[in-house]
Amino acid sequence: MAEKLLIVGYSSSEHVGSHFCDAARTLGIEANIYDAQMAFRGPRLLAAVYWRLAHHRPLRLRQYGQGLVQQCKETGVTLVISTGIAPIASQTLIELKRMGTPVINYLTDDPWNPHHFAPWFLKTLPYYDMVFSPRRANLEDLRRSGTKRVSFLPFAYNPELHALSPQGREENGNSPDVIFVGGADKDRVPFLGALAKAGFHLQLHGGYWDRYSETRQYACGHLPPAAVKDAIAKAKIALCLVRRANRDGHCMRTFEIPAMSGCMLAENTEEHREIFGADGEAVLYFQDIGEMLKKTRWLVDHPEERHRLAVAAHCLITRGGHTYGDRLLQMLRQVSH
Repeated sequence: MAEKLLIVGYSSSEHVGSHFCDAARTLGIEANIYDAQMAFRGPRLLAAVYWRLAHHRPLRLRQYGQGLVQQCKETGVTLVISTGIAPIASQTLIELKRMGTPVINYLTDDPWNPHHFAPWFLKTLPYYDMVFSPRRANLEDLRRSGTKRVSFLPFAYNPELHALSPQGREENGNSPDVIFVGGADKDRVPFLGALAKAGFHLQLHGGYWDRYSETRQYACGHLPPAAVKDAIAKAKIALCLVRRANRDGHCMRTFEIPAMSGCMLAENTEEHREIFGADGEAVLYFQDIGEMLKKTRWLVDHPEERHRLAVAAHCLITRGGHTYGDRLLQMLRQVSH
């Protein structure tokens, strides 16, 4: 029987749920998104208070689950793929199991990160048929929580949104030395603040950079997902910082930046080295702020090396089976065994 997928996630184009939906359709697999945003609908103040007092529990969690079950009954879904800390309660997972509808989760965030900690979600883990995680730090945590089957599966890139050939790089006199796309986590601010203090021209896209005096003048606000690849292609260097509170070994930008033909300067992690090889083969790595500053200066002064690295990383990622379609096929193969 042909697969018919229902993806629990956010429908906006930058989210993993949307990437998997695009991937499924490219592969000729029927797929739809059951938008997770519906679980949060309601009076804004009430939803915010409930979220805080109920330990990150969505206001309409029960109603969302009822709708999900009904959707599966009416459309004959063969597999539900939930993404992240999905708004699916334990009782909903039990009901879907009774119906014979398997449910797996691609756990994009670390649920043991205090910022995401939701006791109600942790209670759901034993009821999933399988949980995939892009961080090795979570695998043993998941097993201890009673998850039946656990597998490491890295992030990826979406060719429809992220692919840009090296010929599309358009550095010019107004190009920033360094671009960073992502939120202003507290542990990220010292890195970007040091670059600003050293006199590099920065371009910071994402939330809250305007809250910090050292980065405020470079804050450019949120960038529409479709515009990110053009911005990265115009920058001399794209900085890749993992989310430390998530215990990341890599992140979504790990694959997106090379797919966009950015010249990537990345944190030195074991997973980054597994993906890109030794320092200087396809990307440059840094261990601390001092090394980041030194390598940023070197890259700014060596445009031919920036181009070489951008081409090498682009080829490595785009020819290496790192699309969300590749990840989806991996999940389907593992679930079927």
